[in-house]
Amino acid sequence: MSDTPHIAQKAPFAMPVEAGKTYFWCSCGQSKKQPFCDGSHKGSTFSPLAFTAADSKTAYLCGCKHSKNAPYCDGAHKAL
Repeated sequence: MSDTPHIAQKAPFAMPVEAGKTYFWCSCGQSKKQPFCDGSHKGSTFSPLAFTAADSKTAYLCGCKHSKNAPYCDGAHKAL
């Protein structure tokens, strides 16, 4: 695995999240449980990004793994 994340998809993942619950967003792009971590990063320079949802809502989580606002989509996939 390189130091560049794998592009899981060039669009955000619309995921329901619950207020107060902690999630682990995949930063490497290799997880089979996108957009969440399944441990596929082991042995690489990547690690999951833990975040706690502030509100119960649909969150748009980055699928391309290049967002400057991770774990949330910032539109970076449009330039890839």
